[in-house]
Amino acid sequence: MSLRAGNLLVGNAEGAAGLEMTLAGGTFEFESAAIVALTGADFEACIPPWTAVAVKPGEQVRCGHARSGARAYLCVRGGIDVPLVLGSASTHLLTGLGGCQGRALKRGDVLGIAEGAVRPARRMLHGSRPDAEHRIRVTAPASAQALCAPIWQVKEDSDRMGLRLRGLVLAGHTGHMLTEGVPLGAVQVPPDGQPIILFVEHQTTGGYPKIANVISAAFHDVGQLRPHDEVRFEQVSMDAALTLLRAQEDWLHALV
Repeated sequence: MSLRAGNLLVGNAEGAAGLEMTLAGGTFEFESAAIVALTGADFEACIPPWTAVAVKPGEQVRCGHARSGARAYLCVRGGIDVPLVLGSASTHLLTGLGGCQGRALKRGDVLGIAEGAVRPARRMLHGSRPDAEHRIRVTAPASAQALCAPIWQVKEDSDRMGLRLRGLVLAGHTGHMLTEGVPLGAVQVPPDGQPIILFVEHQTTGGYPKIANVISAAFHDVGQLRPHDEVRFEQVSMDAALTLLRAQEDWLHALV
């Protein structure tokens, strides 16, 4: 959601390529004038967040460490110019595909700015922006009350494939099953009884029981969780999940 919002603020299509920073950022020097926006987690930065900002040739945009949240996005009017792989500008570090030579950015990398702007920049965000919550809403059967009762802690070995949680052992939901397709946001329970939230680089199939599924409107909240954060689950109905998603989409489209 933060990447989409940043792109809309600078006048791009919402899926334009931007820069994702996890827990720590970097310093970016612009060789030509540009319009940029920083969205997502609360990072130490030299520009105001959630606002389209004009930068001059030779000017630097510095982003430090995250004060809260995990991921911030730097969007540039026109988008980042990288070759598409399988139709995507994303970088997949495990396979070395996409983005800038399939790896994380390093000092001295030079990235081009594309010409993908589609509308005037929205210089300021009017109205409140949604903050990430440590209450993750899920759709789940009545038998999943054990998931929603305790507080869970995000483990250090969490990544974009899945967020591993530490807490109450869900002994009644463990075991193996026939492998089947798994969706984004599925909450799996492996044999140790400690749940895993499958995230944006999740596998396509899995053989662990799925006790619940994070609603689409809460993917933003999951993406901002960092190691040692404490989180609760809240069970909601499908109708409530759709209402929350509709409200989020309405907020985003108001940026156009």
